[in-house]
Amino acid sequence: MSVNDQKLRVGVVGLGFAGRTALEAFSELPDVEVIALAGLEKDTLTSLGEKHGVPHLYEKWEDLLETPGLDAVSIGTPTQLHAPIALAALGKGLHVLSEKPLARTVAEGTAMVEASKQAGRVLKVVFNHRERGDVAALKHQIDEGQLGRIYYAKAHWMRRNGIPGMGGWFTNRELSGGGPLIDLGVHILDMALHLMGEPEISTVSADTFAELGPRGKGSASTPDRPTVDTLGSKFEVEDLATAYLRLKGGGALQLETSWATFRAPGDNFGIELFGTEGGAKIEVQNYTTTDTLRIFTDVAGVPAEVKPATGAGLGHRAVVREFVRIVRSGEWEGQNGSEALLRTEIIDACYASAKAGREVVLHA
Repeated sequence: MSVNDQKLRVGVVGLGFAGRTALEAFSELPDVEVIALAGLEKDTLTSLGEKHGVPHLYEKWEDLLETPGLDAVSIGTPTQLHAPIALAALGKGLHVLSEKPLARTVAEGTAMVEASKQAGRVLKVVFNHRERGDVAALKHQIDEGQLGRIYYAKAHWMRRNGIPGMGGWFTNRELSGGGPLIDLGVHILDMALHLMGEPEISTVSADTFAELGPRGKGSASTPDRPTVDTLGSKFEVEDLATAYLRLKGGGALQLETSWATFRAPGDNFGIELFGTEGGAKIEVQNYTTTDTLRIFTDVAGVPAEVKPATGAGLGHRAVVREFVRIVRSGEWEGQNGSEALLRTEIIDACYASAKAGREVVLHA
């Protein structure tokens, strides 16, 4: 069938934040029909199905993939399910939109990308923070040459008490693939590489720490924060990670991310860029979208600071709309998740470096 002739028929897997956000974004588009929804929480499944008029409701994602007439699948599940669902969906000739990260490992991510190429179908990963208004405005300034050549960048996402789902899948290495580095770090890594023009990483040197989580500290849960004795599973991942990435051809990128650490309260992320003609900084505190961007330059030899007014941006909605646009356009060549796989390779190298206690070479 030609997707240009009728509505794009989508199935959404996952009833958590990612799944619900995707469901809402797809449902508001006039050229899309969400025809199937899958998740294990029966009451939530029923209520969301009724709210959005979804005709086919399933507990198992395997059953959703059998829905007649399905064109695409959106994956908003724990990370260990990204690869199995995507591989099965692509094998059935369906397009796939997956929550970040692409996968737990390079091996899983590579299999997904190869399956996308083999099937000739779209595989896109949700990197919603590059769709923020401040990031888009800064990207425009960089593309216009306002910062010159960017030779150093620092990106961070730091929380005081922000371990998600203590004792759940987030803190289980087998299910998640890692802690804040793979969860939050992949967002700031994507933001940095996107702004810097996709530089190639030559070497990675990283360290990871687990000082608070294993002691039952730093949970985002309130008011009854679980202790180490009441966790559903052991805290098996890091709660803070730092990495120094050397760029091929010169330049460097520093990453710093944590779920829990003794610092000022809040959930803060951002990036600072240093270029030959100017600099810039995005600082986001508790997900604010206003007064977050600064651009540093010289005016007639005098240091100057510009504070552009930026909108919130569309975030997840922008990613969903772009996914739908690509699928409906029929121009699927190269839309196979390769860019997301590069992020997975870097995160993998960071974990390998931290484990070995030495620098890891990615591209000599």
